[in-house]
Amino acid sequence: MAAKQKKVSRNPDLIRGVGKHSRSKMYHKRGLWAIKAKNGGAFPTHTKKAAEEAKPSTDERPAKFYPADDVKKPLANKRKPKPAKLRASITPGTVLIILAGRFKGKRVVFLKQLTSGLLLVTGPFKINGVPLRRVNQSYIIATSTQVDISRVTVDKFDDKYFAKQVGKKKKKGEGEFFEAEKEAKNVLPQDKKDDQKALDAQLIKAIEGVSDLKSYLGARFSLKSGDKPHELVF
Repeated sequence: MAAKQKKVSRNPDLIRGVGKHSRSKMYHKRGLWAIKAKNGGAFPTHTKKAAEEAKPSTDERPAKFYPADDVKKPLANKRKPKPAKLRASITPGTVLIILAGRFKGKRVVFLKQLTSGLLLVTGPFKINGVPLRRVNQSYIIATSTQVDISRVTVDKFDDKYFAKQVGKKKKKGEGEFFEAEKEAKNVLPQDKKDDQKALDAQLIKAIEGVSDLKSYLGARFSLKSGDKPHELVF
């Protein structure tokens, strides 16, 4: 197998950094004069390739240095909320027992499930003081007692009906700032009071048609000593 021949330079170094031939001599020796004459007295220019043009500029390139502290960026929430599936034991008109919150132990009537997945319930207010409100089904017990609500209209009640009305805050002056005035409590609008009265009137007609149902809804649920919740039948 023949050994590879070493490439011989056209302008070998006499000493390090000093060539044998001058710059003008190498100009003629390399034939650069012929290339220049062929292209009208100027060297040919080559257009950039598409791959080179697609390279990002220095401004667009990622930085070589990064801050020492990690900068946390919030992740995009791509989850679409889905309403909870209604339990089979909960149907329109079912009497429910609330297990948590302000009305813990109260019995209410289930009206419908809202788009948010919450349950629309009411006492009625005239019987046990529970107004029209939304409840999570995780905090209720469904009983076997049913109320006929086929003639009760609840179409106007949705999640927007329970939205809080945010008012503009007025700037207090120096005099009002030092005065100890009690802020007025949120007063329920009159139209919502009328809606509650109209709904109670429709429900009470259906409740009074069943014996002892009115007193059952008015009584508070509680466990006594020795009661086993897992063995109770509601």
